[in-house]
Amino acid sequence: MYQLIDNFIKDAKEMDDNVFPFMANKDWKPGNNVYYSGPYWNDLEAQELIYAVMKGKWLSSGEKVNKFEKEFSDHFEFDHSVMVNSGSSANLVMIAALKKYFGWEDGDEVIVCSCGFATTIAPLVQNGLKPVFVDINWNDLNWNMDQVEEKITLKTRAVFSSPVLGNPYDMDRLVDLCKSKDIHIIADNCDSLGSKYKGDYLTKHAVAASCSFYPAHHICTIEGGMVSSNIKGVVDLARSFAWWGRGCYCVGQQNLLTNGVCGRRFDTWLDGYEDIVDHKYVFAQMGYNLKPLDMQGAVGSVQLLKFAEIHSLRRKNKEKIQKIIETIPGCRVVNEREDSETSWFGVPIVCDDKKLKHSLVAHLEKNKVQTRNYFAGNILLHPGYSNLDDAMKYPEANKVLNKVFFLGCSPVINDDMIDYIGQVVEDFKNA
Repeated sequence: MYQLIDNFIKDAKEMDDNVFPFMANKDWKPGNNVYYSGPYWNDLEAQELIYAVMKGKWLSSGEKVNKFEKEFSDHFEFDHSVMVNSGSSANLVMIAALKKYFGWEDGDEVIVCSCGFATTIAPLVQNGLKPVFVDINWNDLNWNMDQVEEKITLKTRAVFSSPVLGNPYDMDRLVDLCKSKDIHIIADNCDSLGSKYKGDYLTKHAVAASCSFYPAHHICTIEGGMVSSNIKGVVDLARSFAWWGRGCYCVGQQNLLTNGVCGRRFDTWLDGYEDIVDHKYVFAQMGYNLKPLDMQGAVGSVQLLKFAEIHSLRRKNKEKIQKIIETIPGCRVVNEREDSETSWFGVPIVCDDKKLKHSLVAHLEKNKVQTRNYFAGNILLHPGYSNLDDAMKYPEANKVLNKVFFLGCSPVINDDMIDYIGQVVEDFKNA
């Protein structure tokens, strides 16, 4: 079957050079779009995806998803993981699971950075928790650790760490602070998958961590996300919330696999009901349907084999692009901490003023070099979040939309593209 699929892919590419365009960076020419990111795939991902559709026992979550969950846990040093349909969903069920597992109450507080992405904040509100915001430091665009300490109260239950573009905080200080206050670290690892601090993954001290497999991220499974933890009960609950709220946490039962079957499927579970109940259909909480597809799990396993290459290329591309950008007067690129190894999501560019930022972005976009805002900037400036706090209390975060943007450093960006970016920048300086 694999040979047939391989022959099909080869024949398709011979008939049409535009088949699987995301695999064709070697064909890029100046004047074509330089996308900030995209899936770093080749024929093997396509092969596994097609095979999972044609030969899989279960098109929804099945053997391939289960295999990827285990491989992901092993690679990133977790005991347990559950895959879901997106990084946003991962945050949603992770927060729901943590709240239930630790017995947090509505109104309990979680400290977050004011500058980041919506999907770090929304799950807290959606689960009845209160996000408490801190400002950023302008030098590294990471959160102000002094404010983190100042904002801790008797109602603080956790700090939700979310290093934007992957660059670590002072993790020693964060860990020591949380231990001294008896609060948890939660990791939104969507931008920082693979980033390390003093040789350890940033998630080492987190009670749970999420990540995204969206095409812009380090691993691409088309869409997808993961919740990981060393606490089995947290991942069990996250799996339950993602699978309609089932009280059955047995992976085998849910995924039609032989592993994980508890042998108690037909026990009596419901109080007040004397007959036998199939516990696959006992619902312990109100949940969602956030399952991934088996083809996504199959692609994830292939992507994981490439992760060392992906990590290395992101770091090399960031360094090359940084050298180009820093030739522009009034622009700087944020550096990683000396004690860190950042798996860069993008190249964070800080401009002296908004006129420079907007003119540079306009020039890059005109020449088909994609740029991105530094995500939301201060999330409290946005209509859906402005009721949570006063944005004016966070002046450093308020400067982000006017002065900061990023370029991609994804592995899909090759040396020819980087040379082209250099030419575009030279044209900008000479204009």
